Amino acid sequence: MTDRELEIKAIGLRKRLLGVIVGAGAGHTGGGLSCLDILNVLYNRVLKVSPETFTDLHRDRYVQSKGHCVEALYTVLSDRGFFPPSDLETVCHYQSHYVGHPTRHIPGIEMNTGALGHGLPICIGMALAGKMDRAPYRVFTLLGDGELAEGSNWEAALAGAHYQLDNLVAILDHNRLQITGPTKEVMSTAPLAEKWQAFGWDVREVDGHDYTELTEALTNAPAAGKPLVVIANTVKGKGVSFMENVPKWHHGVPSSEEYEQALAELNQLEGAA
Repeated sequence: MTDRELEIKAIGLRKRLLGVIVGAGAGHTGGGLSCLDILNVLYNRVLKVSPETFTDLHRDRYVQSKGHCVEALYTVLSDRGFFPPSDLETVCHYQSHYVGHPTRHIPGIEMNTGALGHGLPICIGMALAGKMDRAPYRVFTLLGDGELAEGSNWEAALAGAHYQLDNLVAILDHNRLQITGPTKEVMSTAPLAEKWQAFGWDVREVDGHDYTELTEALTNAPAAGKPLVVIANTVKGKGVSFMENVPKWHHGVPSSEEYEQALAELNQLEGAA
C-alpha cells in the first residue's frame, strides 16, 4: 500500500472513528485521532497478523497499552476484516462486548488493557517467551506520553534491556497532552530520547503522521540485543482543526454541529488527497 493510499485510508478511518464516538456517546477523541496513523501503518504495512492468522503461534503481537483510545483500534481492526463494520454500531451499548477499553472478547485483541502502565510489562513477558521459544514473532505496544508517569513502565524498560529483547517495539504516541493539560506541566518526562537510551534501548524519533518515517522506524531491525522505542511525535486531535492541540478533546463527544464540521473538513482533505 502506497503512502497516498494510506493517506486516503486514514481520512476514511478518521471519519469512521468520529462516527463510532458519536454513536457510542463516549470516547477519547483527541488521542484516537493522534494514534490513528500509527495504527494504520502497523496493520497495513508492519504487523504479520491477519484475521486468518490470529491464532498462529508465530503471529506478531500488538498490545494497546493506552487502552482508553480503543475506538481507533476498533476502527482499524474492522477495516482489516477482524470483525464486521456493523459491530462498530454497538460500541458502548448495552450488552455489547465493544466497551471503552480493549478486551479479549473482541477478535484481533491480544490483551485486556486500560489500567495505564500495564501494556509494556505484559509485552516484556510476551517478548521473553518468544526468545525462550526461539519464535520469529515481534511484539509491539502503543503507549501514551502521559502514561509514562507510571513507574511500572520504567521497571519494564529495565527488564527489556536486561533480557536483550530485540523482538520488542514500544511506540510512544507523543502528543504532549493528557486529560488535565500539557504533559510537561502535569509530570514532565523530558528528555525522552535520552531517558530511553540510558535504560539501554534503541531509540528512533519520527513524525507520527509521516507514513514513510513510521514504516522505516518500525520495519528496520533494531540494534542487536536492544529493544526498540519509537517516539512518534503526533498532534492530539489530528485532522480536525478545532480539536488539534486542545486538551478538552482528550475525552469528548462532538455535538451534531461539531461532527458535521469535522466531516466537512475531512471530506475536503479527501478531495485534495
